[in-house]
Amino acid sequence: MITSILRILMARSIIPFIFSRAQNSDLNIDVENVGLYFHIPFCKVLCPFCPYYKIKYNRELLGEFSSSLLKEIKLVAALAKGRKEIGSIYFGGGTPALAIDYIPEIVGLTKSLYDVRGDMGIELHPRDVKPELLEKLKGCGFNMISVGIQSFKDTCLSALERDRIDNIARLRMVKDFDFEVIDVDLIFGIPGQSEKDLTRDFEVASENGATQISTYPFIEFTYAELKNKPLGREVKKKMLDGLVHISEKLGFERSSIWTFSKGGKLQYSSVTRDNYIGFGPSAATLLKDVFKINTFSVKEYIKKLDEDKIPTALTLKFSPRVRALYWLFWSAYRLNIDGDNFYELFGSKLDDVFRYELNFGEKLGYIEKYNNGYKLTGKGAYTFHLIEQAYTRQYIDKTWRCSLNNPWPKRIALY
Repeated sequence: MITSILRILMARSIIPFIFSRAQNSDLNIDVENVGLYFHIPFCKVLCPFCPYYKIKYNRELLGEFSSSLLKEIKLVAALAKGRKEIGSIYFGGGTPALAIDYIPEIVGLTKSLYDVRGDMGIELHPRDVKPELLEKLKGCGFNMISVGIQSFKDTCLSALERDRIDNIARLRMVKDFDFEVIDVDLIFGIPGQSEKDLTRDFEVASENGATQISTYPFIEFTYAELKNKPLGREVKKKMLDGLVHISEKLGFERSSIWTFSKGGKLQYSSVTRDNYIGFGPSAATLLKDVFKINTFSVKEYIKKLDEDKIPTALTLKFSPRVRALYWLFWSAYRLNIDGDNFYELFGSKLDDVFRYELNFGEKLGYIEKYNNGYKLTGKGAYTFHLIEQAYTRQYIDKTWRCSLNNPWPKRIALY
């Protein structure tokens, strides 16, 4: 309900957001501030709490997939007018470490076709953290590591149906390699988890090298086969309040709704970019006037690239206002609605486009004005915490569920 109301009020339209089947051979990637995201969908164990597209590891299929990924990189690069400047590279999954034998070639080809100037990050399952892997990643140019620990407490890992391993030792190993950013993913709202458990997880991450701690509420997706259900809203609220308190105590700054970073350090973030291009099955691309999603099938992905076609399954065409609204949503997620950034992207003043919405938010105490922008207050941050979860359940869950059921959906309407 809340997403429908906000969509109508903010987009000023009763028309739903509609994804349709359409190829993007004419995709306009000539935009500024572009990041690249590579989705490696293979896992040795499929964690039931993880909503992202992944399949069971198959060595032969991984080899075929990697060859197709190289094709996609070339096809997209050919759409640019000249050598495109890239601000960041991120590898996610799935378990990207399973593709370590192919990653040097993937990175090498990318750097040969694009002008890569920014940071390079990769997600790691703690099980895969080993000196030889970290050495190879350093050699490829990665300076950011995100370790999906989820919790240091065995009972919490058990509730997530996650293997129990020595997460502290793995995190210390990453610290020894002196990566510029070490992000630790934690989940809150796990069945049986207490506020004290979560606070202690944050402390342990900080004590053992984390420069950033990303904390995500446990959300139940309709297609996930979960034995255990997330804790309720009020418990999650207390846990989030506790995270804000312990982060301040330990010298972290809140850099997004659910992320806390060491002051002055670089930040790990794969999708909070003005524009980005996604490669691999299920990867999304955000550009000036379009949002597109690749097919949620490794085999269909390979098949489409064998035809020398970009494997787009769904496309959402943005109106100028909806594109600006998308920017506003993710800016609010980052707690900072930057008017200068808005003008640079859209050529209009933030207060002219969203005058009523910003005035309303300011009067309710959700945002505060500063220079040429706005920052979310504590009250605004908690409200957005609720909105983000509603958006995830209503929009992301439906889109991914439909895409998992049919690799080439005809149409998905989001109300």
